Amino acid sequence: MKELIKIVFTLFVFVHASQAQISPKAFANPEKQYRPIPLWFWNNTTVNETELLNLFRQMVEKDGYGGCAILPFGKDFKPEYLSDKYFSLYGAIIEEARKLDARMSLYDEYGFPSGSMGAINADGVPRFMNKYPDATIKRLDKIEYEVPSGTRIRKPLPEGKLMATVAMDTLSGKRLSLKTHIHSGELDWRAPKGAWKVLFFVCVKDGDPNVDYLNPEAVKLFVKETHQAYYEKFSKDFGKTIIQTFFDEPTLYRAQGRMWTEKFNEKFKARYGYSPELLYPALWYNIGEETQSARNRLFGLRATLYAEGFMKTIQEWASAHGIHSTGHQDQEEIQNPVSVSGDLMLCGKYMDMPGIDKIGGNRPAELYYKIISSSAYNWDKRQVMSETFGAMGNLKVKELYQIAMEQYTKGINTLIPHAVWYDDKNVTFLPELSWRNELYRDSLPAFNLFLTRLNYVLQQEGKHVADIAVIYPIESLQGEHVLDGALGYYEGGIRIPNTDYIHISTLLTDTLGRDFTYIHPEVLSTKCEIQNGLLHLNNHINKETFRLVIVPGMKTISLANLQKIETFYKTGGNVIFTTQLPEKSVEPGKDKEIKKIINRMITGNKSQSSSGKAFFIEKPRTEILRRTLAACHKVADVAFPDGQELKYIHKINGNQSVYYFANLKDTSYRAEVILRGKISPVLLDPHTGQQKDVTYKHQLSHGVETTSILLSIKENSSAFIIDRK
Repeated sequence: MKELIKIVFTLFVFVHASQAQISPKAFANPEKQYRPIPLWFWNNTTVNETELLNLFRQMVEKDGYGGCAILPFGKDFKPEYLSDKYFSLYGAIIEEARKLDARMSLYDEYGFPSGSMGAINADGVPRFMNKYPDATIKRLDKIEYEVPSGTRIRKPLPEGKLMATVAMDTLSGKRLSLKTHIHSGELDWRAPKGAWKVLFFVCVKDGDPNVDYLNPEAVKLFVKETHQAYYEKFSKDFGKTIIQTFFDEPTLYRAQGRMWTEKFNEKFKARYGYSPELLYPALWYNIGEETQSARNRLFGLRATLYAEGFMKTIQEWASAHGIHSTGHQDQEEIQNPVSVSGDLMLCGKYMDMPGIDKIGGNRPAELYYKIISSSAYNWDKRQVMSETFGAMGNLKVKELYQIAMEQYTKGINTLIPHAVWYDDKNVTFLPELSWRNELYRDSLPAFNLFLTRLNYVLQQEGKHVADIAVIYPIESLQGEHVLDGALGYYEGGIRIPNTDYIHISTLLTDTLGRDFTYIHPEVLSTKCEIQNGLLHLNNHINKETFRLVIVPGMKTISLANLQKIETFYKTGGNVIFTTQLPEKSVEPGKDKEIKKIINRMITGNKSQSSSGKAFFIEKPRTEILRRTLAACHKVADVAFPDGQELKYIHKINGNQSVYYFANLKDTSYRAEVILRGKISPVLLDPHTGQQKDVTYKHQLSHGVETTSILLSIKENSSAFIIDRK
């Protein structure tokens, strides 16, 4: 029996390793499973089975798509959502997909955002709220009264679930719980000496028709009415023709940015061992030394409840039914995500394919691709999704390629085109990406084949390679955030000074040609180890090793995180702090320890035993960051001549190195690029499918083996360099 197990295991490893190798023949014409699957809007009209089937065949056979994600949309869409007739038409497409060896993604809503079953961007019927009125979004309200010294206040409790009643002295910051002064639904309290406010915090039903994203029991009801309804009709196709489910644009900015849940206090107590009542004022006010730690616990728990309530609930259902989960948040392009997505990286923890939306309207998603792909790297996900091109107008073909190339160099490896439209004469969000649009008729098959080749190479199981880890500053963002900020909930509420992590990201990837991975504070604490001046991300597949840690502008950091960073530094690791040095601790009462560590590393009292280097760049700009990176280590994973940097990604699939380089300029590129390590490179062109030889040489640089290649890429084009092994 043991021998049989050994043989099976050996066979598995062999097959697994074989699948990781890139085949030039398979690259030229990849299998259909790697084709892009677009959103297909059944938009604002009565759809007809004959026409549906004809359009679907054309999408697959003429446009080169790999299937579709059906999105019913608009007030005049017929037949009725989730009716027998609707499922009959849906089933006809599934049957046709089987014949064409195509695949389908299960879009979970009528219109969007996910969660209402048709109330928004649809026929306006709040189906979910009508059936489950108590399972919809809740809001946290604050009602406050000024209470002068010695004054008695008698007030009936406001309506809703009372979360806390707190008296706060606005001069000293002292806070008192007033729950013992509540009797028969009324507060009766006399203020002592001071300048007091009495604050009631109540959780109320918001009136928003979407499911309570923070409550997994409520989300399970939504899943039962939507996902489960499809499974009951088409169970035999799950995991075969239906391969994934897709959610669209949930967010925390609903409920005026004050989304809450009635069980918040008990969940807080279960996590931290005490009641949060006296912390509630910190959601709006500075409460002194405790402010940043209080906000981190409150906003941090809310972000966790959101990620676990919605994303995790859907992922668990999908996994149990043989498919993967993907989707994206609304307003991902906000530098302060606390009242928008909560913790954007954490959302991806509970998705099989973390995702983002590249959309029109001056929304710079490209600045945030690395957060989504890093989320996948942190939690060992194989695919990273982007819904792309929506509301961007009739883009030039060149722009389709440019957007895609940038995405794939920044870790996206599954592009969902937005969109194909059933009624192409009434398109709400251009472009219409099918053969019927003369702008793309001749170029779309080649573009989809290009995406298919990118998917084939970059979806292989492997690990991302980067020298640099950038700490994701969510703890500092949470520490400075307040509700009802001046920017408004849709824009994130408050602009937080000295927040530079996006600036650092663009300097690294868009200017200096240096890739990196954001590391989430949770992952740094739980999944990273330090050995000989290297920081190791210990995943099952995505095992990354970092030589440099960048701590972007932060006021607040976890003491446990900073202690690990100091250990990395003491054992030979290099650390760069930018813009603002940490001074506050996530853990209550630990600010002094934070300042001591920073003092040891930066301000002149460096440990004599340290073999690492630590730098503080108060105003990070291109040249000073370039020089500091060079001082940290001599041989980068990928090195370009100064001024000739490209966007790129490096992965190792099995034992095969794979590099993808993109030249997004209108001039051709030709330069010597140095790759750390000894490889036998060959160029694969994703635009043509052709394999080409590369001029290269092996050499030693500072005692390290490298491979120097002469890289030549046409304007607005890209290329893979892979190891021949």
